[in-house]
Amino acid sequence: MSKKAPFPLVRTIAAWGLSLLIFFPLFWLGITAFKTEGQAIAGDLIFSPTLSSFVEVQARSDYLHYAKNSLITSIVSTILGLLIAAPAAYSMAFFRTRKTRDILMWMLSTKMMPAVGALVPVYVLCQSAHLLDTRFALIVVFMLSNLPLMVWMLYSHFKDIPPEILEAARMDGATLASEFRHVILPLAMGGIASTGLLCLVLAWNEAFWSLNLTAANAGTLAALIASYSSPEGLFWSKLSAASVLAIAPIVVFGWFSQKQLVQGLTFGAVK
Repeated sequence: MSKKAPFPLVRTIAAWGLSLLIFFPLFWLGITAFKTEGQAIAGDLIFSPTLSSFVEVQARSDYLHYAKNSLITSIVSTILGLLIAAPAAYSMAFFRTRKTRDILMWMLSTKMMPAVGALVPVYVLCQSAHLLDTRFALIVVFMLSNLPLMVWMLYSHFKDIPPEILEAARMDGATLASEFRHVILPLAMGGIASTGLLCLVLAWNEAFWSLNLTAANAGTLAALIASYSSPEGLFWSKLSAASVLAIAPIVVFGWFSQKQLVQGLTFGAVK
C-alpha cells in the first residue's frame, strides 16, 4: 500500500497542473481586457482595472448586432440539423443494411477534410446565389458542418435503446411515425439535448466560415473579434475585451448545461 500511495497524489498534481495550464490563457485574456493598451503591451501584472476597452468596443461596433447574428445562426442551424439528423440516425440504428457502416464512415470522413479545402466552391455557390453576407448562408454551412457529428451521436444514443421496447410498440400497432415520436424521442431526449448543446457551442465558436462568408451585415462575434486586427498591429486590450464579450454568453451557457453535456457524451458510444 505504501508503494502505491504516491500515485494518487501524482495524478492529482498532474491534473491540477494541466487544468491551470488550460485555464491560464483565459485568465490572461480576462485581465488584459481590463487594462489600457499601454499596460497590455507591457504585460503589467499590477494595474488599475478600467472598463475603457469595453466602452470603446461598444462605441466602435454594435456588439448586440454581432451577438444577435451569432445567436440566430447557432440556434437555427442546430435545430435544422437535429430535424435532419434524428430521422437519419433512427433509420440507420434500427433498419441497418450492409452499407450502413460504410455510410456512417463516409459521413465521418467529411469532417477530416480541412474547411479551407471547401472554401472556394462554397464561396462561388454563395456568390452565384447572392447569399454572401447573409445569415441564411451561415445557417446552411453551420448545419452541414455539424450534421455528421449529429448523426453519429444520435446513432449511438438510439443504439442504446433496448429493441424489446420497439417490438412491444409495434405489437401494439404503432406505426413508424408514432414509434419515432412517442417511443424513440422521449427515451433519447437526453442524447438529443446533449447533441444539440454541443453543436450549438460549435456553431457559436465557428470563425472560419464567418470570416470568409460574411461582412458587416451578417457577421458574427468572430468577425467582431477579427476587426481588432489591423495592418498597424493588434489592439490587445480591445481585442481581449471583444473576446471576453464573445465568449461570456457561451461560457455561462456551458456552465449551466455542463451536466447535460457530460451525461450525453458518456451515455452513448461517443466517449
